[in-house]
Amino acid sequence: MNIFKIAGIILIIAGVLGLIYGKFSYTKETKETKMEPIELTIKEEKMVDIPYWLGAGTVAFGSLILLFGIKRD
Repeated sequence: MNIFKIAGIILIIAGVLGLIYGKFSYTKETKETKMEPIELTIKEEKMVDIPYWLGAGTVAFGSLILLFGIKRD
């Protein structure tokens, strides 16, 4: 497999996952306070929405790369 086929497959998988799930969350540690007997860490959960057009566009672009990738002789 050449690099274009691998990139096309990865983009198609990423686009399909974006269409299925639509959003993902991650945890971010924001502030940390250290006093001698006490340590305080605040964790925030952030949510990222993936637009529908981005997932569909990624699938389409990956399909185009897979179909019309540069062929080496």
